[in-house]
Amino acid sequence: MGWGDLGAFGEPSRETPNLDRMAAEGMLFLDFYTANPLCSPSRAALLTGRLPVRNGFYTTNGHARNAYTPQDIVGGIPDSELLLPELLKKAGYTNKIIGKWHLGHRPQFHPLKHGFDEWFGSPNCHFGPYDNRERPNIPVYRDWEMIGRYYEDFKIDLKTGEANLTQLYLQEALDFISKQQASQQPFFLYWAIDATHAPVYASKQFLGTSQRGLYGDAVREIDDSVGKILNHLQQLGISENTFVFFTSDNGAALISAPRQGGSNGPFLCGKQTTFEGGMREPAIAWWPGHIPAGGVSHQLGNVMDLFSTSLSLAGLQPPSDRQIDGIDLLPVILQGKLIDRPIFYYRGNELMAVRAGLYKAHYWTWSNSWEEHSKGVDFCPGQSVAGVTTHTQEEHTYLPLLFHLGRDPGEKYPLSFASEEYQRAVEHISGLLQQHKASLVPGQPQLNVCDQAVMNWSPPGCEKLGKCLKAPESDPKKCSWPH
Repeated sequence: MGWGDLGAFGEPSRETPNLDRMAAEGMLFLDFYTANPLCSPSRAALLTGRLPVRNGFYTTNGHARNAYTPQDIVGGIPDSELLLPELLKKAGYTNKIIGKWHLGHRPQFHPLKHGFDEWFGSPNCHFGPYDNRERPNIPVYRDWEMIGRYYEDFKIDLKTGEANLTQLYLQEALDFISKQQASQQPFFLYWAIDATHAPVYASKQFLGTSQRGLYGDAVREIDDSVGKILNHLQQLGISENTFVFFTSDNGAALISAPRQGGSNGPFLCGKQTTFEGGMREPAIAWWPGHIPAGGVSHQLGNVMDLFSTSLSLAGLQPPSDRQIDGIDLLPVILQGKLIDRPIFYYRGNELMAVRAGLYKAHYWTWSNSWEEHSKGVDFCPGQSVAGVTTHTQEEHTYLPLLFHLGRDPGEKYPLSFASEEYQRAVEHISGLLQQHKASLVPGQPQLNVCDQAVMNWSPPGCEKLGKCLKAPESDPKKCSWPH
């Protein structure tokens, strides 16, 4: 989902009344970022509070390559990483993930082995349908075992875009909240729906209801679901004791636009890139009775901050034996403070850009290769900026491209290298960069090796369903990451 997809962020069709109400009753973050412009690394960052280059969710197969966890990936979230639900257990929390996990699908990476008590959802996105010979359909799990597969037992109509998955995920959320409230049990719910990821889907009652086509239908259904979750918390009388945060894992995917892509507002490019459209996200905090209504913050925030903030809410300290990149946002949310901190824009194993205050310095620029672009893969459709949205990897280490995001949120007008403003800002950002790199200890890269034998051929529970498939011989290879 993109920064420009919600009415509260200026989307003109105003089709997100519930999320807009959430913003009106809570706090809107205008400068909130993900830790990576792709789904898996950003989710790993959210749950560990650490940059993907630290937690292993990156590749060294080619410089600055984006990478994620497709079916044939061998790696996943390492046991050495401490995830938010593992830590919340120490304060007595029951933890549930609903929807997309995407941190590895082999048994050792199962979410219930990493702090979650319950799971309803899938290890991957809803790609397919596959033939179950060359490639198996993606399983859907309830807790430890699969209960079916996408396209077989959980229908997605690629012609009409109809699927009732968001409704299933909504009901799971409502039931879980009711159960925890009834037993007076503190809980953490990670509601990770994926309807706006191509192939986009929505349930029957939402199809054809948006001015924005099928993507808009999916956004409307998500909005309606968030409204029902917030209302449920209020009806149960626990809204003033529940902190809710809404954001996205990366910017809208413009490669599937306009039919199946969202809006990144005034920002450049989209998912897969380290331009603002790829990493600046819609973000709303809601906590009635605690967060002053109608707040708007320009705090530089990041999904990794949800790790530190959640621990703070639970009365816990972050682990002291590792570098935590997230900060506690409670002083920002409750007292309106601003905390000075940089934003680091990583793509694979490379730090591409740094933001400090309103200035953003690009040390590398790249959208995607000419080879991919010539095949119609375009992460910046209609947004070519000469010398910026480059199709070769351009290094600017010794003379960074500098933008003032207040005057130029679209990153179209680099500041003059000769200006005093440029010299002052780059000097400051260079100091932050040196400090960061001096303390950086990269994790073991998890996204380097692929093997068809590790795909979802025979997940736990397949025997009961008669859905076990024969895996091919193991043949590990270096993963190819063209972007």
